[in-house]
Amino acid sequence: MTPTTAAGPPRRMTARSRTEAHRTATPLELLFDLCFVVAVAQAGAQLVHALAEGDPGAGVIGYLLVFWGVWWAWMNFTWFASAYDCDDVPYRIAVLVQICGVLIYAAGVPRAFVDDDWTVTVLGYLVMRVALTAQWLRAALSEPTGPARRTAVRYAAGVVLCQAAWVALLAAPEPLKRWLFVAVVAAELLVPVVAERDHRTPWHPHHIGERYGLFTLIVLGETMSALTVAVQEALDESKALRELLPIAGGGVLIVFAAWWIYFAVPAHERLTGNRQAFEWGYGHYVIFASAAAIGAGLEVAVEHAVGTAHVSALAAAAAVTVPAALFPFTVWLLHARHFKTGPAQQLVLPVSAAATAACTFAGAWAVLAAGLVAAATVAVGVTLARPRDTGTRARPDPDERS
Repeated sequence: MTPTTAAGPPRRMTARSRTEAHRTATPLELLFDLCFVVAVAQAGAQLVHALAEGDPGAGVIGYLLVFWGVWWAWMNFTWFASAYDCDDVPYRIAVLVQICGVLIYAAGVPRAFVDDDWTVTVLGYLVMRVALTAQWLRAALSEPTGPARRTAVRYAAGVVLCQAAWVALLAAPEPLKRWLFVAVVAAELLVPVVAERDHRTPWHPHHIGERYGLFTLIVLGETMSALTVAVQEALDESKALRELLPIAGGGVLIVFAAWWIYFAVPAHERLTGNRQAFEWGYGHYVIFASAAAIGAGLEVAVEHAVGTAHVSALAAAAAVTVPAALFPFTVWLLHARHFKTGPAQQLVLPVSAAATAACTFAGAWAVLAAGLVAAATVAVGVTLARPRDTGTRARPDPDERS
């Protein structure tokens, strides 16, 4: 069943087919994703401030914790929608409530990051979880008695228990909060594993692959936006253009290459079962977080170039090169390596990641050097993927593998 373009009256929330043809992201899902841009931008802005002020330890830890909340909220919605999106009025209202929770969470990011005050962010999660729990219970009621219903009930129970733990965490002693945070995160990650231990929800592989790809595009777009704003602010302060051009040029190459590398292979073909799905889905935390961190690093590099950041040249370069190296390596680890043939193709992305990290020591040219490495990675990947047989033209390959 494909959702209609206009929401109809309430109906049973029956599971969708895993083999449904032409399953694509809906306009409502796209709106939901765009609302997360606010939260991603808030997390990136706080990371920029911490790095530029010379406090990388607290900045990176705070960023990873805050970004985890963004990523996990998106995950909760995405996988449920892939299995049970019925696009009727109650469903749309529930998604609207979740969107409100996302915006509340985003508003609380600065307090969580700077003051370690998670009250507003937990409130945002509470709003999201009320709607999500109602969705899972509705799915349970729509399923006949059996494994599918038990799975939906387990999801609802797991979400409620974990959310209760987040609320309780607010009252925990300060020295224990970080450790308890990790414990609750582990519990959250276990909910899908436990819920689906004897029945897989009917998520759609191609739909999930597309949803992850779209969110990757949104995060890369936010990175490009962050670079543009940073350069604009520097120019508005009459700073020299020559210091900014290498950073801008290198940043554009890094982002474009990241896009090329990510979409070079049909990732959905790896999603044949829950084991692959869990590895692939959870591993995207690093992909999303590193992609967003590239934008923050580029802002720090611009601020250092114009003399407003209180960090060394090495630290400013590392703010870009470290996440820029993590991105291609994680893409290779999660899905690209499964589509490579021969050692030469297999080595392209790992070697590129190492070379990008080495660009940290290139001083003022570090970002441009990293961009050139990224561009060379794409060029080498395309060359190695080119068919060797010149007698017949191979079928067009949408994934000329980088």
